[in-house]
Amino acid sequence: MGGQARAARLIATGFGIGKLPWAPGTWGSLAALPLAWAIAGSLGPGTLLLAALALSALGIWAVGRHALELDQQDPGCIVVDEVAGQWLALAFVPPDLWLYCLGFLLFRLADIVKPWPASWIDRQMTGGAGIMADDLVAGLYAAAALAMIGEWLL
Repeated sequence: MGGQARAARLIATGFGIGKLPWAPGTWGSLAALPLAWAIAGSLGPGTLLLAALALSALGIWAVGRHALELDQQDPGCIVVDEVAGQWLALAFVPPDLWLYCLGFLLFRLADIVKPWPASWIDRQMTGGAGIMADDLVAGLYAAAALAMIGEWLL
C-alpha cells in the first residue's frame, strides 16, 4: 500500500476509530467531541466550522479513495464523515458539557434517521462527496436544533 492510500485510510477511518466493532459511526462521533471542544474552546466555535469544512474537503478525497480501494459504496469503517458532521453540529454553540452531549445525541439521531435531503443524498450520490454529504446534512439539522435549544437554555 502506497503512502497516499495509507493516508487516505487513516483519514477515512478516523485514525482507526472506524475499525472498532459495533457502531463505528457512533464511535467516530464520540471521538469528535474532545477534538471539537479543543478547537472551539481555544479558537472559538467559528473556527470549528472552518475545521469541519476543511475536514470535509479532505474527507471527500480520503473516503473516495478508501472506498474505491475496498470496492464498497459506503464502508462502515469510514467515520471521517461522522467527525465532520459532528463538528458541524457543534459549530454554532459554545463549548458546554450539556450542549455537546445534546449535540452528540441530535447528530446521531439525524445521521441514523436521515431526514430529507440526507436520505436522498445517501441513496443517489456516490463517491467521496456522496459519503460525506449525507452526514453534513445531518450535522446541519442537528446544528439548527441545537442552536435553538441552546438559545432557550442559555
